[in-house]
Amino acid sequence: MKVLKFGGSSVGKSESIKRVVSIIENYYKAEIPIVVVSSAFQGVTNELILLSKKAVSRDNSYLAALHKLRIRHLNAVEELIAPNKQKSALDYTSELFDQLKSILEGVFLLKELTPRISDTILSFGERLSCGIIAETLNSQEIKCNFVNSTTLIKTDENFSHAKINFPITNKLIEDHFSKNKIIQIVTGFIGSTEHNEISTLGRGGSDYTASILASALKADEIEIWTDVNGIMTADPRRVTDAMSLNAVTYAEAMEMSHFGAKVIYPPTIQPALDKKIKVRIRNTFNPDFKGTVVVEKEPEIGFNAKGISSIDNVTLLNIEGTGMFGNELVTSRIFNALAKSKIKVLLLTQGSSGISISIAVNPQDGLAAAAVIKKEFRLEILDGEIEEVLTEENLSIIAVVGEDMRHTPGISGKVFRSLGKNGVNIIAIAQGSSELNISFVIKESELTKALNVLHDSLFLSEKKILNLFLLGPGLVGSALIQYIKEHKDYAHKELHTKFNLVGIANSKKMIFNSSGLNIEDWKNELETNGVDSNVEKFITEMKKLNMANTIFVDCTASNIAVPHYVSILNSSISIATPNKTANSGTLHDYKLLRQAAKRHNVQFRYGTNVGAALPVITTLQDLINCGEEIISVEGVFSGTLSYLFNSFTGDKKFSEIILEAKANGFTEPDPRDDLNGLDVARKLLILTREIGADLELSDISIENLVPEEARGKDINVEKFYEILKQHDENFSMRKKEAEKKGKVLRYIAKYGKGIAEVRLKEAGPEEAAYSLKGADNVFAIRTKNFFDQPLTISGRGAGATFTASGIYADILRISNYLS
Repeated sequence: MKVLKFGGSSVGKSESIKRVVSIIENYYKAEIPIVVVSSAFQGVTNELILLSKKAVSRDNSYLAALHKLRIRHLNAVEELIAPNKQKSALDYTSELFDQLKSILEGVFLLKELTPRISDTILSFGERLSCGIIAETLNSQEIKCNFVNSTTLIKTDENFSHAKINFPITNKLIEDHFSKNKIIQIVTGFIGSTEHNEISTLGRGGSDYTASILASALKADEIEIWTDVNGIMTADPRRVTDAMSLNAVTYAEAMEMSHFGAKVIYPPTIQPALDKKIKVRIRNTFNPDFKGTVVVEKEPEIGFNAKGISSIDNVTLLNIEGTGMFGNELVTSRIFNALAKSKIKVLLLTQGSSGISISIAVNPQDGLAAAAVIKKEFRLEILDGEIEEVLTEENLSIIAVVGEDMRHTPGISGKVFRSLGKNGVNIIAIAQGSSELNISFVIKESELTKALNVLHDSLFLSEKKILNLFLLGPGLVGSALIQYIKEHKDYAHKELHTKFNLVGIANSKKMIFNSSGLNIEDWKNELETNGVDSNVEKFITEMKKLNMANTIFVDCTASNIAVPHYVSILNSSISIATPNKTANSGTLHDYKLLRQAAKRHNVQFRYGTNVGAALPVITTLQDLINCGEEIISVEGVFSGTLSYLFNSFTGDKKFSEIILEAKANGFTEPDPRDDLNGLDVARKLLILTREIGADLELSDISIENLVPEEARGKDINVEKFYEILKQHDENFSMRKKEAEKKGKVLRYIAKYGKGIAEVRLKEAGPEEAAYSLKGADNVFAIRTKNFFDQPLTISGRGAGATFTASGIYADILRISNYLS
């Protein structure tokens, strides 16, 4: 036998009730014996509470609300039952509403609403829904009886939270079902006292009814039908990748229920637990899905991972003082005082010394709980043995639950490490010795982020979602988006990674979509739906969204975002950028960035600052991390200057080569920006700082190849070319002098023995720069182990797509760190 319980969401509308009827019909045709328990139609219990409050406060509007409720139920009858079979259901429904109206009129006149009367009013929800469902089934030749559970379930007189008299209840249930073999449609939530006064079973009472029936009837299984696919790994409203669990143990279900899982209610479990009856959570709107089974742990049942539950809003009370040290009575006094005031404790954590205790309570109980504790310890507070009781509001509790945790080393470390790397601060922690759950308190504003971080870490460890915010979708930024698009399948299949482009901003417009922008049509989305761009607002919105695994990607060539880098890192957001400005600024600002990244456990990645996608910076970092002593770094760091001097052969004049290079797009619009050596010096500065040298840009000796008379701001590009031609002979002479020695001219950056310089030099065949071709870069790194033959990295050092591939690699490095 199975007991099927349908919640309010399953009987919210006529279409939903038709699904319920179809589910029952399938069991009926399969000749599987079932008992059906139903809640009131969705929202009806709350409406009945509101009606009661209006009536007792002499608010006449309760009549209109009651009429609306009557019409809703009568309409349901007409939509569910054929016209020629409606009379019985319509009469039954009308009779119940007449009774309800009379009771409410009494409440209105007497201005009195006792718990007993309130329970009677609330009982109409289930009596109406179950009566209509029973009539609907019978009208379709599915034989059943409507059963008012007040005739079966006997309770004490603790109205609204009545306790079950199990011996009497079990006997009544057994007697009834021994005489009635067809399907019984039983009202959930309600019972009656020994004087036959209606009582209710409290929150989750319909689940409890199903469990009581199953226990008494020794059922094989309880099926709780709701609107989700079983018990989920996390709240699907907050975690989009939440999955259904195949199975959980009773203990896990109880823990998850306590910490906010809404699918089941703890008392539901107990009668089933006593009789070792399986409880299965199923979806009325997806009946083919088998749902989650709640059982005693058995070896043959696979338990896939754990669950994450949360309580959204709590208040934390902090009690501390030297007078608590070694005083074993403090905790009991706190609990006794709170229990007397009927204040529920959600979580407690205590330091091993006993001098501090933190207690989480519901927010509505926060002030009252603080007052109760202060009163209990008023003498200790006066004597200074206990400090003031402090309250902290707007917090949340997260519980990571799982039987298997006790046999899995490192779960706690994994939980807190993943949170720490995403900047989620833990305020209080509680963990039982059994490790059935790890509970901790965080800021409520970080709840969604924390849930997603934990879910990814615990359940999707092989799948990563990176939330990118891209500033500057110009040449390099657009190439990065294209690169992500082209490598989408590779990232999914091989890296198990999804790149979620959440925000894009250019100089004119910006756009956000927390679910991810369409990388196939991002330009049109930005142009059509974007709002006026503002860097401060873009960064503020990124922080406000507070998404897990957020990465800020700055692909601008200016310093517009650089002043915000520290603030971004302080918000526990990692940065990937090809922009050299931050790393070649003042040494003070350079160090601030590293300090911020280290302090907040995030990454600042800039591997493309020097050499684009060439592994120059990462190689230096690896060498240093391995304990290598870097003796010198030198090479050709500019693709433009490499091209110019690699092409400076034969009888060509230097000015002609520059004109050709500019025409081919190899130089800046104003070639002086390449020839002045500043870009190369900035790259050298970045590398020297990586090595550990505390240098400023002014400490680098730079040979400026722009003739002195052509450096003024009043000199335009055309005038610059005229002046440069006058210096062709000088460049040709330097080239000839080099050729006499079997050497070539190269614009070389070098750091060694504390000296950093950038200048045009002669390079011989023994040097890496000698054999350069085209616009290639070369970097020679000498260490103690790579001294006679330096470690050489050479290749293309520029280009939008090439740079984009390097940024992509940096993003993946951040991903690996976060996971």
